[in-house]
Parts: sequence; C-alpha cells; structure tokens
Amino acid sequence: MSKRFFLCVPRIILTINHTSLVFPKPIISYLNGNKFASTINQRSPKPKKSNVYTRTGDKGKSSLFNGERRSKDDDVFNALGTVDELSSSIGVANHYCKKAGNGLEDKLVEIQCKLIEVGSNIATPRNSSNTSKLSFTSFDEENVNILESWIDNLDNQLPPLKNFILPSGGESAVFLHQCRSVCRRAERVTVPLVEAEVTEQSVGKYLNRLSDFFFVAARYAAMFEKHIENYYEQRRDDRESNLVKRELSKE
Repeated sequence: MSKRFFLCVPRIILTINHTSLVFPKPIISYLNGNKFASTINQRSPKPKKSNVYTRTGDKGKSSLFNGERRSKDDDVFNALGTVDELSSSIGVANHYCKKAGNGLEDKLVEIQCKLIEVGSNIATPRNSSNTSKLSFTSFDEENVNILESWIDNLDNQLPPLKNFILPSGGESAVFLHQCRSVCRRAERVTVPLVEAEVTEQSVGKYLNRLSDFFFVAARYAAMFEKHIENYYEQRRDDRESNLVKRELSKE
C-alpha cells in the first residue's frame, strides 16, 4: 500500500491506493505519532472570573436583601458595615480568649452568628419588603434573654463594681473592651433605623444588651487570667496619679 501526504492548508490530503481522504490539518500531528493537539486556538483559555467580585457596585450602589438598590453611604449600609466591623473585633478578642482558655470562646462565636442574623434584619427594611423576606429575616427577642442570662452568670462571679473601669486587664480583656465600644457605635447607627421602623426593635435591644455583655466579659477575663484591672479616680492634690491598680477578687 502506497502512501503519499499532501499538505494543503488548512487540510491534510492522504492518498492510499489512489484513494484520497481529506482530514483537518490538526490530524497530521496524530498521523505522525504525536499527541493530538488542536491548532484552532492555541491561546490559554481565559480564566473564569472569581465570584468574590461582581462589579455591580462600581458606581457606588449596592443591593439590599429585598433587591432594592441604594447608595453605599445609606444609613442601612452604615449600620451593616459597623455590625461587620464588630464581628471582626470579636474575632480578635476570641483569639486571645482561646489562648487564655477562659471559657468565653463558644459564646463569642455564637454572638458572631447572631450578628449575621442582625445584618440580615437590617438589610431587609421592614417597611419595604415582602412578607416572605420579612419572615425569613425576623430577629427573635429570645436572643436578648440569652444574653441577659450570660451577663447575670458572669457578673455573679465578679466583685461589686464601685469605680469607672479603664480598658485594661490583659489581652483578652482589652479586646473585649474594644468590642464593647464598637458595639456601642453599632447601636448608635442602628437606633435611627429602629425608630423609623426600618429595623426590628429586637435588633436595637440586642445591640444594647450586647455591649453590657462585653463589659462584664472583659472584667471576667481579667479576673480569670489574674491580671490587674485599672480604674479611674478623680485627680487630687495629695495623690501623684489618678490611676489606681488593683487585682480583681471577691475579697
């Protein structure tokens, strides 16, 4: 059997026993014993776009859960951003609580989960969303009761509070105090939404009680880790400093 090859761009003509067969050009590589590879498009495929970015907010607007588009400096997004910042602060505090083994870790993670639900409630305006989305994002006031039980349990283990406490008492404590102050800001920017009936009252109550929890948790962390807690006293002429240090104890 005689074989003759004729190169004809973009085809290959193979003649066997006077019979001509026409193949696409890429087949020549295969006939020559090489791995088949298409020459139609030798450029690397374009990588798939990441799901992290959508480009839909490039013009300064973003969507709420109900599909409504608002400017990113809207009060709703201000509240959402501050609640997110609070969750990040809790993550830092939890890192040090885990290192100290003070037993607050599970509570802090649960709070972070509840803040996701708080955000969902804020992102679904109660005065402009349908019944289905309102029901799905409702924030149960029982969450406030759970916080109060945690506060009572921790506070019962602490000495009576007689002075203004300064953020102090070790790494866990100072970052929990930072959570408290960020939480207060989250509450301040959320209160107008609650008053306008855009956000449920249970969300406002939760953020208010949450800052109390962080205060008590910070004091508890200082006591558990046997760190010094600083408190304020008014400056007087007969004292060198208004900073007084003491150890937390029941005595």
